Amino acid sequence: MDKKMDHTASNQKSAPVLLFLCAFPLPPSLLFFHSTLTAPMHRLPLLLPPIYCFFLSFLDTFFWGLTSLDRKEGYCLKPYGGNSEKGIKPKTMAEPGSPAAAAAGNQAAADQSKVKQLFNFTQIFFFSLTFMSSWESMALNLTAVFTNGGPRALAWGIIVVVAGGLAQSASMAEMASMQPIAGAQYHWTHYLAPQKHRKFITWMQGWITWFAWVSLLAGVANTTATMIQGLVTVNFPDYQPERWHLTFIIFAMLIVEGLMNMYTFWLIPWVELLAGILHVVLFIVFVVVLVSMAPRHTPGWVFGDHSSSSGWNNEFISWNLGLLTPTWGFVGFDGAVHMSEEVRRAKQAVPRSMVWTVATNGVLAYAIIITILFTMGPIDGVLKSNFPIIEICRQATGSVKAATAMVSGLLIISLAVNLASIASTSRLTWAWSRDGGLPAWFSVYCQIDQRHCVPVRAVWLSIVIVMVLACLNIASTTAFGAFIALSTIGLFSSYFIAIGCMVIARFSLDRPLELGEWNMGRYGLAVNIFAMFYTAYVTIWLPFPSLLPVSAQNMNYSLPIFAFSTLSAILYWFIRGKKHWAGLNKEVIRLVVERGELSLIS
Repeated sequence: MDKKMDHTASNQKSAPVLLFLCAFPLPPSLLFFHSTLTAPMHRLPLLLPPIYCFFLSFLDTFFWGLTSLDRKEGYCLKPYGGNSEKGIKPKTMAEPGSPAAAAAGNQAAADQSKVKQLFNFTQIFFFSLTFMSSWESMALNLTAVFTNGGPRALAWGIIVVVAGGLAQSASMAEMASMQPIAGAQYHWTHYLAPQKHRKFITWMQGWITWFAWVSLLAGVANTTATMIQGLVTVNFPDYQPERWHLTFIIFAMLIVEGLMNMYTFWLIPWVELLAGILHVVLFIVFVVVLVSMAPRHTPGWVFGDHSSSSGWNNEFISWNLGLLTPTWGFVGFDGAVHMSEEVRRAKQAVPRSMVWTVATNGVLAYAIIITILFTMGPIDGVLKSNFPIIEICRQATGSVKAATAMVSGLLIISLAVNLASIASTSRLTWAWSRDGGLPAWFSVYCQIDQRHCVPVRAVWLSIVIVMVLACLNIASTTAFGAFIALSTIGLFSSYFIAIGCMVIARFSLDRPLELGEWNMGRYGLAVNIFAMFYTAYVTIWLPFPSLLPVSAQNMNYSLPIFAFSTLSAILYWFIRGKKHWAGLNKEVIRLVVERGELSLIS
């Protein structure tokens, strides 16, 4: 039997997967229907998210049914963005499972990879700059450092994090210049890994990267929803926040931004460009307001205080756990690479945008950290607040309305980050499906029409998964937080694997390493090694509990969740991947090479 995988398996084979995914919205919907219908009238709007879920499931099922029906009868509704006209019957139909069918499947997958290149360098740079939003992340999470390490860990630790982030991004940028493709890490791993273990390492890299990005989307959505709830709480003291409120805010936000990705994606490069400009302007506003209006702390306190309340008496451990606070603001710079097939002159634009994103955000993040540490006012009031950045702004301005206006700017940025996160996660999902990791049903790109050419199914897969995970928040914030914690350790692991393969390839005698147009020359190896050391060092501390004694509520579940995800991928390898996965779709890579996006092919 030909072991070559048909990357566009029939819709009939995908039916169980489809039905399972369409059933995803049912549990949260049924969970709330009874309590909502029996509640007062002002709670009836809460029915909207479940209704939207059912509506979208129905639409997707309906369109899938039309597509599968036409394909069964020998007609094509252009599901892969190819050149077939609606209603034109092919002359012949290849037998399922035959070499001709496999070749046709690969060609169909390649045809739907002919995407529109909407982004220029400026737009993808601001897309990436906004997505990381490092100084906003520092402002929102800064008080976490008072649990471990104190102000000293943040004031000095940010320098270490920016240096490590630059090494990571520069190393990844070299690979992006060689292969600017949506699969990013797992494509680079496939090209650079030793031949003997290439297939298995690529399989693991693909799943780890995908798990991490879905988790990252969940974390971004949760942060944005928490900001909305925080602003409501501050401005309406009678409001009592509930966990299920947060879940429904996440639902509404994901649905709206999913529809934006679905129908108005051509606007997103411009939305992210404007958000990037606001990202810089808002930074200036925060610095000017805090420096001119807030009280001051002493330099000795900012650069020397190491007080903490975590229970860790060892200062070395406490400082390193405090180092994780700025680390959270410097992950996800690979988001631009997942969009690279839609970027003009991607071999130059994507690597430059990655490095300049980390460098620019590093400067802004360091400045905002020093500014807030000097001007955050009485510490007790800030630490007691459920939303510290709002309290810091209120103390500085003396006005709840002024603080609300400032933090509303952060909310706009966060909404743009969520929009970009959906886009990047969907492209990774689309690529991993295109290469046979996920079911081929999700690799369909041009599903609506040629104007709205987006991977609709991949967009909604990631959204629905996050919506299901958000339901855990109703029962326990710890359970939802456990899945969110997967993002950083997952992304750092994917960076380590890719950069490690790059280092191995530099010493390979089988073939010389052909670098892309953007490279670090003779400094490349040293930067790669430093990036690996930094990545490994930070990863050691990521699973540590932040508080002692450890309980079920404050336990750090990132390592157990990561181990479970990794073991699941290994188990799936032995069940399916080892014998039935053909590896990356070479026809797709060939197509992207011909379009001038790639310089290398293995």
